[in-house]
Amino acid sequence: MYRHSKLYAVISYITWIGFIIAMVGRDPSDPLVRRHLNQALIINIVETVSRVFSRIGGLFGSLGSLLDIACLIFFLMGLFRAFNGDERPLPFIGEIELIR
Repeated sequence: MYRHSKLYAVISYITWIGFIIAMVGRDPSDPLVRRHLNQALIINIVETVSRVFSRIGGLFGSLGSLLDIACLIFFLMGLFRAFNGDERPLPFIGEIELIR
């Protein structure tokens, strides 16, 4: 494991600012941080979309609320796994790789 792997993995889940800090400060060859950065990116994107849906209201507002709940669950699971240094992917989103 790299020197600050767990730190950057945990920070990556804390909003977009934490994601950017972890992205800039990480070691590009660290698989733990790369896995958690990918998962955090997906969670942040879906969270942003859910906020837009919630602002629209109606059926989109309901969909936004459901996405918010899903993001909260994935956020907590990812944060817990990052804190423990676990590289297992999250269900549904863990295998999506946007950052290499």
